[in-house]
Amino acid sequence: MRLRRLRDSMQKNGIDAALITREPNILYFTGFRGGTYLLVPLDEEPTLYVYGVDYEAAREELSSIDIKLLRYEDDPNKIISEKVAELGCRSVGFDFLDAKTYEKLGKLLGTAAELREVDEVVWSLRTVKDEEELKLMAEAAHLTELGLEAALEALRPGVREYEVAAEAEYAMRRNGAEGPAFETIVASGPRSAYPHGWSSDRTIREGDLVIIDLGAKHAGYCSDLTRTYVVGKPTEKQLRLYEAVREAQEKALKAVRAGVEAGEVDAEARKTLETHGLAKYFVHGLGHGVGLEIHEPPRLNQASKAKLKAGNVITIEPGVYIPGYGGIRIEDTVLVMEEGAERLTKAGYGLSVA
Repeated sequence: MRLRRLRDSMQKNGIDAALITREPNILYFTGFRGGTYLLVPLDEEPTLYVYGVDYEAAREELSSIDIKLLRYEDDPNKIISEKVAELGCRSVGFDFLDAKTYEKLGKLLGTAAELREVDEVVWSLRTVKDEEELKLMAEAAHLTELGLEAALEALRPGVREYEVAAEAEYAMRRNGAEGPAFETIVASGPRSAYPHGWSSDRTIREGDLVIIDLGAKHAGYCSDLTRTYVVGKPTEKQLRLYEAVREAQEKALKAVRAGVEAGEVDAEARKTLETHGLAKYFVHGLGHGVGLEIHEPPRLNQASKAKLKAGNVITIEPGVYIPGYGGIRIEDTVLVMEEGAERLTKAGYGLSVA
């Protein structure tokens, strides 16, 4: 199905063969991890080039793709150019080539075939998730929620941030995750004001704001979830900040639907925080696409003109970060639908863990 969609796009764009080099893209089109190059002609069987460490696994797992062994003494560019010539291709689309490879492959192809970037074509396919992908992402979201539950059980005064993160990651793996989709963030006290804080050796204290940002990876697919808590009884200021961020997320979620510009959704959250005098403390974009990679198109920020499509999976994650005091972020992974959005991460809300 995915290869057929790729070929349909190739035909529309006048591409005779697609050279796929990025590992997530190879996984997307083949279901196999470990391929080095995937060559997809318009009318011939695809060829996956693999080194010896992945050769037997590829032969076992893939039946409808020609598997070719690459030896370390081989020149892949020469092999690819010879195959392109054999196929009689006049144009070769690629998702990514570094400058050196682009120059070398271009010289080997000469005037016989033109190299054309098709990264946007590939992303146009990947950003709209099919039914199988959505099932895998729903499971990744569930595993993430189990990680959050374990983190909450560990969250108390006297523990270090990395101890809480370790419990979350262990729970995700124990329940079937391949591992974390990214480095788990547990940022407490003044460190919660760092949007991309990490899990440090800081000891969590009574009254701290604690941001927990985590995600599980399942069958290659990622999830992303953030909640913020107070260890103990929240202060009035903490409650006020939290409710402002919750309102911002709710307004943004209500704006999500197919056809709306991503920048408009970001604006809804920003306008809400502005009414609370907090917009200047919202220092990043509202969200991003999620899939085989934790950060994918579309981007949801003030400048984004991308129109959301049904089948996009994105994050909605407003936050406020006050230097020297602390921060609050609330994030969910959501599915864009024709009308509205569905939360894939279904963890509850609430500020206090006491």
